[in-house]
Amino acid sequence: MLESLIAWFLGVTQGLGYWGIAILMTIESSFIPFPSEAVIPPAAWLAHSGHYNLYKVIIVGVLGSLVGALINYFLALYLGRPLIYRLANHKVLKWLGITPEKIARSEEFFKKNGAKSTFVGRLIPVVRQLISLPAGFVKMPLGSFIFYTVFGAGIWVTILAYLGYFLGANEDLFKRYYTELQWVILGLVLAWLLYYLIKKKKVRSKKPTV
Repeated sequence: MLESLIAWFLGVTQGLGYWGIAILMTIESSFIPFPSEAVIPPAAWLAHSGHYNLYKVIIVGVLGSLVGALINYFLALYLGRPLIYRLANHKVLKWLGITPEKIARSEEFFKKNGAKSTFVGRLIPVVRQLISLPAGFVKMPLGSFIFYTVFGAGIWVTILAYLGYFLGANEDLFKRYYTELQWVILGLVLAWLLYYLIKKKKVRSKKPTV
């Protein structure tokens, strides 16, 4: 099962080219939920087999992340905080996983950490996707925003790229233990699902009864 999934990701990534990697990372970094883990590691795996250049994969990955972050930054800058929050209440954005609560958490993170949160936030799931919005709300200087975003995205993409490259270099080792990895992934998914259901139940219990 896991081996088939990896093969599918490799096939899709190989057909995209560098432009495709950049576009997918732009999507991942904007407001559409798409995991960078599904883009960079397979591309790096292919880099090990000679289909790509590892450093070019990292560069286009970071550029894509920057473009996606700039989309969110300028949306927040020009549309403003009230309109962004109203849009976040729309069912389409809620279906995409963007909610006022998540934006509020990103804002709170930004308030606590200041400008450097655009760097730190790139390394944190969910926050990574939305941290550009509060930067746009407060009109963070564009130069600083680009610097911190590229710095944070560079670290994240490089980590993913070298993980994918390592798997490509140790394909036999990966195949030997892929059953164990499958159980680990299944366990993580179940743990996340359990956490989600418990959190959902707590939220419902806090709602006042009429």
